Amino acid sequence: MKTWIFYPPLKAMSGGCMVLLQIARQLQALGRLGGILYWDEPPDGTECAGLPWVKAGAAGMAVGDTYVVPEGWPNALVLGLRRGCRTLVYCQNWSYLFHGLEPGVRWRDLPVEFLAVSDPVAWHMEQVLGKRPPIIRPALDTRLFHSRASKPEGTLRIGFMPRKNKALAEQIRRIFEERNPRAKVEWLPIHGLDRSGVAEALRSCHVFLVTGFPEGCPLPPLEAMACGCLCVGFTGFGGWDYMRQVEPNGYAPHGYALRDVPWGGNGWWSADGDVLGAVLGLEGAVQALSQGLAVPTQMAQTVATYGSDDQRREIVDALTQNGTV
Repeated sequence: MKTWIFYPPLKAMSGGCMVLLQIARQLQALGRLGGILYWDEPPDGTECAGLPWVKAGAAGMAVGDTYVVPEGWPNALVLGLRRGCRTLVYCQNWSYLFHGLEPGVRWRDLPVEFLAVSDPVAWHMEQVLGKRPPIIRPALDTRLFHSRASKPEGTLRIGFMPRKNKALAEQIRRIFEERNPRAKVEWLPIHGLDRSGVAEALRSCHVFLVTGFPEGCPLPPLEAMACGCLCVGFTGFGGWDYMRQVEPNGYAPHGYALRDVPWGGNGWWSADGDVLGAVLGLEGAVQALSQGLAVPTQMAQTVATYGSDDQRREIVDALTQNGTV
């Protein structure tokens, strides 16, 4: 039995697409990948090289095979359902669970199963669909994202990604500068870079400001932790898979109980859109840098549990059926 993955026809590779390719390579190493399906043209780039790309209509899927489709592309499900495959919807962002699903069509009425990208997403799906799905988390590339022996001295450098709620990032910057007029800070927008460039930029920063939401299991904060940045900002809800408060009385999600993890506080987290809360977190991170708090230890413990081996175990557990993947 083989596993097939549908790759959505997007103009640029998203973080979700990158996770699909991670899963494909894991299955390929296990000898269980049938192919990656595309609509019109297979994507190019080094990330896509060495994988079996198959035009959707020509895929040799068979009864008993497994077919994985990311959320937001329900029309692609028919390819697997017609072939009698075990068909799974992989939800990588809780906010897109119903994206593309026709009005009046309910997930409960379709012969599909589900996967989730994180514990918060799995919890959300359980509340909505009545059943908790297995989890396959993204894997962090620690060969690329790693820290230096020390950070640059002098001006405090705060990195952020302007494509993630740029207006809110600007509000945070203005409020921080208004409250701290004597602070020597450089704000580094991280955009238009390849993954290697992002890693280098993060290694040059002392703090990473997280402004993205909603999120399923955001990788940039994990990458920033791996590069030695203290992290501050929004969780997107899905970030609670690994985000834990440094401040004992800091913001916590309502309704969702955080899963047990071996690490403690690894950042200063605020409610999505709470710009003042994010500023207070920035001030806390700046103070921590001057006091040498043990946050890097917690960050390292967090990063260590999002490796390739961890992801492989989750893939095997999630996709195993009758003893095979």
